[in-house]
Amino acid sequence: MRPPRLPSHRRRRLHFHLLLVAPLLCFAFLTPALAAAGAPPAAGAAGDTGGEGGIISSRAAVAWPAMDTKGVVSATEVLKKEPVSDVITLKDSMKYFDADFFNDSKLREMEDGAKEFNVPAFRENRKLVALENGGLHNPSVLLFKSSWSGDSMKSEAKTFDCPRASAVHRPSNDEDIAFMSVIELGELIRTKQITSRELTDIFLRRLKRYNPVLEAVVTYTEDLAYKQAKEADDLLAQGKYLGPLHGIPYGLKDIIAVPHYKTTWGSRTFKNQVLDTEAFVYKRLKSAGAVLLAKLVTGSLAYDDIWFGGRTRNPWNIEEFSTGSSAGPAASTSAGMVPFAVGSETAGSITYPAARCGVTALRPTFGTVARTDVMSISESLDKLGPFCRSAVDCAIVLDAIRGKDAGDPSSREVALGDPFHVNITKLTVGYLDDAEMEVVDVLSSKGVKMVPFKLNYTVESVQSILNITMDVDMLAHFDNWQREGHDDDYEAQDQWPVELRRARMVPAVNYIQAQRARGKLIKEVRDSFTVDAFIGNVTDWERVCLGNLVGMPVVVVPTGLKSIKDPPKGGTKRRTTVATGIYAPPDHDHIALALAMAYQSVTDHNKQGAPIDDLGPNDRIHR
Repeated sequence: MRPPRLPSHRRRRLHFHLLLVAPLLCFAFLTPALAAAGAPPAAGAAGDTGGEGGIISSRAAVAWPAMDTKGVVSATEVLKKEPVSDVITLKDSMKYFDADFFNDSKLREMEDGAKEFNVPAFRENRKLVALENGGLHNPSVLLFKSSWSGDSMKSEAKTFDCPRASAVHRPSNDEDIAFMSVIELGELIRTKQITSRELTDIFLRRLKRYNPVLEAVVTYTEDLAYKQAKEADDLLAQGKYLGPLHGIPYGLKDIIAVPHYKTTWGSRTFKNQVLDTEAFVYKRLKSAGAVLLAKLVTGSLAYDDIWFGGRTRNPWNIEEFSTGSSAGPAASTSAGMVPFAVGSETAGSITYPAARCGVTALRPTFGTVARTDVMSISESLDKLGPFCRSAVDCAIVLDAIRGKDAGDPSSREVALGDPFHVNITKLTVGYLDDAEMEVVDVLSSKGVKMVPFKLNYTVESVQSILNITMDVDMLAHFDNWQREGHDDDYEAQDQWPVELRRARMVPAVNYIQAQRARGKLIKEVRDSFTVDAFIGNVTDWERVCLGNLVGMPVVVVPTGLKSIKDPPKGGTKRRTTVATGIYAPPDHDHIALALAMAYQSVTDHNKQGAPIDDLGPNDRIHR
C-alpha cells in the first residue's frame, strides 16, 4: 500500500523536460547566430505556420543568400561551448531538487566537482555493494533503533511460558482440523492423536485444492515437508517434544530464502532465482520442529498483491484481492491452507492483508525478528511477523522466531514481557474515535481501564517521510535492476517503476532531513503515548505510516463480518471482514498480545472459516 501519487501528466513533465532540454538549448544558441548572419527563418520557426508541427523539414529546399561570415560564430563552435550549455541545463534542473539558488559560477564549480569526485565515487561504491539486487548483503551502518528505553534498561530475553490447550480431541473430518489453532494442533501432536505426516497431507491437499482460485502459492516444498514431518514424528516416538510448533505445517512469504528452492521475490525478473542460504527466521522455525509446506505469494518485489503468476484473492470474498505484499500468507491462513505463515511489512503489508482476509496477525516492534537472508526494501522499516488464527498463536510463533543475528545489524534481543502473564486489570488502554467499540466494551468488562485517547503530534509530513525513506532505500537495494532496464518488465507499471524513478531525484541532504523529521515525529509520539496501549483502525494510511516510522507493534484483530456490496439475488456467503488494531509502544508487543488474547477469549470472530467454495446456491464467481 502506498500514498497517492502525483497525476500522470505531472509525473511525465520531468521525463519530457530531460528529453527536450538538450535540443532546445542547441536551438537557442544556433538561432541568434544564424539570424545575425542573415539566414531566413526555417520552416516551422517562430512566426511560420507551415512545416511539420514546428520541426525543420529535411525536405525543404532552402536558398541561402550570400552573407559575410566574418565574425560569425559557427554551429560547431557553439556546440563546443559545452560548459555553458551544461550549466544552463544544470541550473534549470536544480528546481527539481528545490535548490535553484546557485549562480553560474557556483554551478560550474558544482559541475566540475560532480565529474571529478562524485560520479567516480558513485561508480566505485556501486561496484562494491550494488551489483547484487535485493539488499541481502552489505547492510547499511546507519541503524535505526526503535526502543524508547536506553541501554541501561536491557535485560535478558526469556522464553514465553506458553500454556497447553486442555481437553483437545481430534475432529472427525479434515475441514475442522484445517481451522484448528496452532496450540490445538500442537496438543493433538503431543498426545499422539495425529501425526505430523497426517497434518502435512491435510494441508498440502488444501493448498493444491484452493490455490488455483486464490493464487497464493509460488512454490510447493513438498519433499522438504515430508522429510521434516518424518523427523518430527521420529523425535516424538523417541520421547523428544520440541514445543508447541513441533510438527506443525506452515508457509513462508517468498522473500525469505530457503536452500534448494526458488526465492522469486514475486518478480518475473527473479522467478528462477535460487538462494542456497537459510534465512534466520527459517532456521528458527526448523529448530522448533515446524514443517515448511510452501513458499507463499509476495507481491512483486514486496509491493501489493500482483506477482508474476497472477494476483492473490481474498478467501472471504474471492471477487476481490487480498491487498498488501504478504498476500499469500494472509490468504493461505484465512483459507485453512496453512495453520500459520510468516510475512513481512514495510508499509502495510501485514496490516492490510490480515484485515482484508480476516486473520489475526502481529507486526512486531522493529528489530525484534532478524531479517538475515530476506529481501530488503528498507533496512529501517522492514519487519517480519506471523499470520495466525489467534493472538495466542501469534505469541507462540513470535517466541520461536524472535532474536538477534549478526546478518541483520538492526536486530536485537528485545526483552519482551510474557504475554501469557500480563495482568490486564492494571492496564490503562486508550481508544481512538475510529476504534471498534465492541473491543472497547469487551476489554472494559474484563477489568481493563478504557479511556478516550488521541495521539498528538505536529509533524504533517508523515506520509512523505515514509515514502522518501522507503523508496530511496529500495532503490539502493535495486539500483542495478533499474539501471539494466528491468523496471520495464515489472508486473504493475504504476507501482515500483514510478516510485523508484522519482527516488532517483531525491538528494542525499533531503533524505537525511526526512530522517531528522522522523526523529521529531518519534519524540512527539513517545511524549503523547500516555497509555499502556490503544485501540484504533488498523488500515488508516496515516497510522500505517506513523506506526512503521516509529517501529510500533500492532496486533490485527478480526472483529466481525458484514454483507458485501451489491450481493447477488438470493444471497451469498461471501462477506466483508471487519478488523481493528491494538497498538503498544515499541518493546511492548506482549501488552498488545495480552489484550488481543483477552478479547478473543470471549469472542469467536477469529474462529470463522472463509467460504471459499461454498458461496451459496445463487452466487457465481466469474474467474
